[in-house]
Amino acid sequence: MAVISDFRNVPEEAQGAAVALGNFDGVHEGHVAVIDSAGEIARAKDVPLGVLIFEPPPRMYFQPEGTPFRIMTPETRRDALREHGVDIIYELPFNKEVSQMSPEAFVRDVLVEGLKLKHLSVGFDFRFGRGREGDVNTLATLAKTYGFSFSVQERITDGFTKISSTAIRTALQEGKPETAGHLLGRYWRATGTVEMGEQRGRTISFPTANMRLGDLIQPMHGVYAVWAQIEGEDKWRAGVANFGRTPTTGLRDPLLETHLFDFDEEIYGKQMTVALVDFLRREKKFDSFEALTLQIAADAADAKQSLKAMSGGSLSVSALPKPE
Repeated sequence: MAVISDFRNVPEEAQGAAVALGNFDGVHEGHVAVIDSAGEIARAKDVPLGVLIFEPPPRMYFQPEGTPFRIMTPETRRDALREHGVDIIYELPFNKEVSQMSPEAFVRDVLVEGLKLKHLSVGFDFRFGRGREGDVNTLATLAKTYGFSFSVQERITDGFTKISSTAIRTALQEGKPETAGHLLGRYWRATGTVEMGEQRGRTISFPTANMRLGDLIQPMHGVYAVWAQIEGEDKWRAGVANFGRTPTTGLRDPLLETHLFDFDEEIYGKQMTVALVDFLRREKKFDSFEALTLQIAADAADAKQSLKAMSGGSLSVSALPKPE
């Protein structure tokens, strides 16, 4: 899969694609529908399937000090797009030049003269151009003017909720990983480098692998049943994780602390992916370290019960289960 980062220097073999255009944060079921729409045209026209995204996202450009909101890292998003059969990712920088383009200038300079696209697919609520002036009606008109085909994917729901990145973020912030997973089509995951923590867990036989979430959205602070995959391993290991500031032992920046069952190896510096499966309880301050220790043991038992129920009694799986 090719990744193109400059619309002015697109290689000839990466030109002339059917392109899905959008934010695609999370690559949820609504995004997949837009990509599949472009994919149908790509196969019919015998051209590559491309996805155009901006990095950083416009929201980060306009609000650089804003609250973390990403559902996926750029690397995880590329992997997800590859899994959906995308041939080319146009991962273009969102900068002052792009932010000040009129809708027509964007279509002319980027899509037509840069990518030389054959088809464009977007979601029903897509907006673009300086001040978000352009919408799907603007694109329909410009597609006729510049001679490429155009399709719009209508709203997709799960029967009740519009499937959107906003709905997924809300579910995570409300401590509803099952809902987020249902909307995503897979459990939400965080990938990061395991770093050394305070090592208090080792003193009570509950060592943890600690990760910072960086630019990823912060889910509700609390305890979760999780599946985790360590760099270099194919299987997913069962575990229990706390995300938050650990108010009993001292407030600090939020950290994802994961205890893996039946595992006691040093993995500092390795990449690890943690999938939030079930929210067990909110983070709370305990009166003593002893009370915290008892609660951790209870959390571990609850997490094991939850994870075994979806894995046929196993504490490791070769493939991450799908949300029900």
